[in-house]
Amino acid sequence: MSQINQDSTEQTEKRVWAEIHYDNLERNVRMLEDLLPEGCSFMAVVKANAYGHGAVPVSSYLNKLGVHSFAVATLQEGIELRRHNIQGDILILGYTSPKKADLIHQYDLIQTAADCAHALALDQAALNPIKIHIKLDTGMHRLGERPEHIEELTKLFSCPNLQISGMFSHLCVADSSDPDDIRFTKLQISTFFETVKELQSRGYNPGKLHLQNSYGALNYTGLPLSYARFGIAMYGAFSQPEPVLSKKYTLFPVLSLHARIAQIKNLLPGENVSYGRNFEAKHPMCIAAVTIGYADGLPRNLSNQEVPVLIHGKKSHILGNICMDQILVDVTDIPEAQVGDVVTLIGQDGEEILWVEDMAEKAGTITNEILCRLNLRED
Repeated sequence: MSQINQDSTEQTEKRVWAEIHYDNLERNVRMLEDLLPEGCSFMAVVKANAYGHGAVPVSSYLNKLGVHSFAVATLQEGIELRRHNIQGDILILGYTSPKKADLIHQYDLIQTAADCAHALALDQAALNPIKIHIKLDTGMHRLGERPEHIEELTKLFSCPNLQISGMFSHLCVADSSDPDDIRFTKLQISTFFETVKELQSRGYNPGKLHLQNSYGALNYTGLPLSYARFGIAMYGAFSQPEPVLSKKYTLFPVLSLHARIAQIKNLLPGENVSYGRNFEAKHPMCIAAVTIGYADGLPRNLSNQEVPVLIHGKKSHILGNICMDQILVDVTDIPEAQVGDVVTLIGQDGEEILWVEDMAEKAGTITNEILCRLNLRED
């Protein structure tokens, strides 16, 4: 997938591509950094190929901006960053088999201890000391050790091959304005700090602390933490349309998505298009075949929803079922459309802009999934 495009002529031969707008990435990072209290650092979440934006080029650029804390999902994602000379702390948020403990040491990564049993297994398997962050389960009930297992947690600090450099948890409804969800999030926050305080009172140092994801940092500001983990907000999007937050915080989309017109043809009244024949022309039309499909990551369940696209700065929409490699678009009212023209599915063309939040809402999902699933075949 193309990572950056300063000049659209560079993409002349591409069938489908993403343009990464690094100026917008920097604007987002600086705005989000300004939200953080003194002593709290920016941790960039670059898992899943940096949410479809390109983990290596995005992380390299962030290094240049002074960001030196990263989070990935897997051991291999962390290794890839190290092999491309990404500097700073790299935290693996997901589970890594204890059998691979020495790769954690070799590439100077930080491993999440999914629970006490996982931590002990890492300690026993490692031939060299490895850095870990202990994860607490404060209510999401995914990875993490229950805070009430305080005795088991204290035992980890005496493990010879574990260098405990941090402790964290994850807020599961920090994006919600529902009063019960707000109460639950505040309970998660208090549970985390109470557990940290209990460990400290027993003489243990849990290291650097982090709890907030993007929504946690936007909605629950000022927490005395070492890091805030920014994922979707760093990429200039909310997980779903946010009329209140979007007025309070201005985010700039980092990714735009483009494809090309491959063919233009006329459609007669009564003729159908695409698989299933579920769109029928009611009048003479002009349609274009466009070089992107669900194999490139465009959700097939956007079929027959009149999903908008931009051509020559004008709005059109997808017709019928989305195919594996192509979509069909109505260009009846865009007579200047030609084979080879750029079609924008996310981003700006002229005065018009298409937001990934709107595409995600139509697909019944969140922007995180739309961006992460991009698997563009350029040629």
